[in-house]
Amino acid sequence: MNAIEKATILVVDDTPDNLSLMSDLLSDDYIVRVANGGERAIKIVTSDRPPDLILLDIMMPELDGYEVCARLKADERTKDIPIIFLTAKSEVSDETKGLELGAVDYLTKPISPPILLARVKTHLTMKKMQDLLKDKAALLQDEVNTQTRELIERTKEIIATQDVTIHAMASLAETRDNDTGNHIRRTQFYVKLLAEKLRFNPNFSYFLNDDKTIEILFKSAPLHDIGKVGIRDKILLKPAKFDYDEFEIMKTHTTLGRDTILHAERSLGIEVPFLKYAKEIALSHHEKWDGSGYPQGLVGNEIPISARLMAIADVYDALISSRVYKTGMPYEKAVAIITEGRGSHFDPEIVDAFLEIQEDFKKIALTYTDSQ
Repeated sequence: MNAIEKATILVVDDTPDNLSLMSDLLSDDYIVRVANGGERAIKIVTSDRPPDLILLDIMMPELDGYEVCARLKADERTKDIPIIFLTAKSEVSDETKGLELGAVDYLTKPISPPILLARVKTHLTMKKMQDLLKDKAALLQDEVNTQTRELIERTKEIIATQDVTIHAMASLAETRDNDTGNHIRRTQFYVKLLAEKLRFNPNFSYFLNDDKTIEILFKSAPLHDIGKVGIRDKILLKPAKFDYDEFEIMKTHTTLGRDTILHAERSLGIEVPFLKYAKEIALSHHEKWDGSGYPQGLVGNEIPISARLMAIADVYDALISSRVYKTGMPYEKAVAIITEGRGSHFDPEIVDAFLEIQEDFKKIALTYTDSQ
C-alpha cells in the first residue's frame, strides 16, 4: 500500500512518549499526525485535510478529550470522523460518558497493540463503508431530484396541453354559436361554485372529494355545447324559437358533442382521463331528474353528477341572458323557475345548494356580462 492509499490517523495526547509510541505502532500502515493538546487537535481536524480517524486522550490540560470530542461532534464538517478514546480512566462511568459523546470506541491504557490495531482497522473499514453509502445516497438523491424536476416539468406540460385542448375546442363552439359569448365563462364558474358548495355533502363528497376533481370540472364545463359545431347554421343561428323538427335536430348536439370528444381521443389512440367529465357534460347536461330530458331519458342518480351541475348552470344562464329572440329575465325570476324545477328538472339537493349561493351566481353574471 503506497502513501497515497493510506488512511490518516490523528493521535492526540499531551505526553510526548505516548505520541512517539503511537506513531511507531501505526506508521507502517497509516499516515500518522500528532497533536499535543486539544486546541491543536481541533485545528488539524478542521483543516483542509482532516484525518480519517482520531485516537484521543482524555486527561489533557486546558481542553480535555471529552470537550474536544463534544466540539468535533457538534461541527457538521467533523461529526462523522470516528473517535477512539485512549485513556487511563478505566471507570465504567468514564467509558459511558465517552461513548455518549459520540466516540466509536474506548480503550484503556496501557494499550494492547494487537487490540488497538484491530480496532483501528475495524473502524476505518466501517468509516469507509459509511462514506460509500453516503456518496451513493447523495447520488441517488440527486437522481431523484432530477427525476422529480423532470416529472414536475412534464406534469406542467400535460396540464398546459389539457388547457390548450379544452380552450381550442371551446373556442370552436364559440365561433359558431351566437348564444355563447361569455356564456361558457359564466357557466364554468357556476359549476365550480356548486361543486365547492356540495363537496362536503355526503351524497356528493365521494365524487367532489378534492380540488383536482373540481378543477377538472371547471375546465371541462366550457365543452358542454361543443356538439353545436355539427348543427347547421340555418338552425343554430335561427333568431327565433325552433319548430319541432328543428328542435329534434338541435337536440343531437349532445351526442355530437360526446362523439367529437371521443373522436379526439381516438386520434390520440388513448382514452384521455381529463376529458371523461367533458364527455359526460356534453352528452347529459339536458337530462332531467324525472327522466323527461334527452338524449337518453336518464332518471335521478343515473345522470352523472357533472351533468347535473351543468344543467342548473346552463339553464340559469340561459334564463338571465338576452338573445336576438328574447330578453333576459331578472335574476329573481330565474331563481324562481329553477326552484320550481326542483325534483322534476333538477337534482333537489343541487337546487338547495344553488339557492344558498344564488347571490354568488349573480355576481358571476355581472362580472362576465355579454356587454363586455
